[in-house]
Amino acid sequence: MGTARAQRRAFDRDEALEVALREFWLHGYETTSVASLTRAMGINPPSLYAAFGDKRQLFSEVVQRYAHTHGSYVTRALAESTARGVVETLLRLAAAEYTDTSHPPGCLVIHGATNCTPAAEDVKVELRAFREETKRALEERINADIGAGRLHEGTDAGALATFYAAVLQGMSTQACDGVDREGLERVAETALNAWPDERAFRGSPEPGVE
Repeated sequence: MGTARAQRRAFDRDEALEVALREFWLHGYETTSVASLTRAMGINPPSLYAAFGDKRQLFSEVVQRYAHTHGSYVTRALAESTARGVVETLLRLAAAEYTDTSHPPGCLVIHGATNCTPAAEDVKVELRAFREETKRALEERINADIGAGRLHEGTDAGALATFYAAVLQGMSTQACDGVDREGLERVAETALNAWPDERAFRGSPEPGVE
């Protein structure tokens, strides 16, 4: 009995998790069935349940894996020293990641629960929490720059963070529609032109003063 159980569990868990990630990324949470998951992972349902719990638990683990691998560009961008640097790095890295042909296009956290029914509301909530966390981090960095005098004190940090979060979501959708990296980089450049002009509140130089 013990040997048979070991044979059923004889698969690379990390590799199976990556396969599951791609399945959810391609098809979304609700459309991805246990049957399609086990078929792609090369295991039987009992092995999936033993290794990952049910489909819902597997999805949560997949999302965590995504955040630390394909979605790690958010963490890398937040390492920049200014809010402007964070946003620029975030958009440029997203343009590259969303169009990387080695995996499905776009962002799992943005599109993984787009067409879910009310029965999967908790999945929507989980992914929304990830998106809101990124938006909150952007707002905090913008507020920090306002406090440091890099941006005008009247800057609406919440609106600015929401704007760039919306740009990211739009870029992901465009990537799913087939727009390539160059096209998304043009979108990023256009969005960066909307960044508040830091010189605008410092006043123009006095006549004759360079």
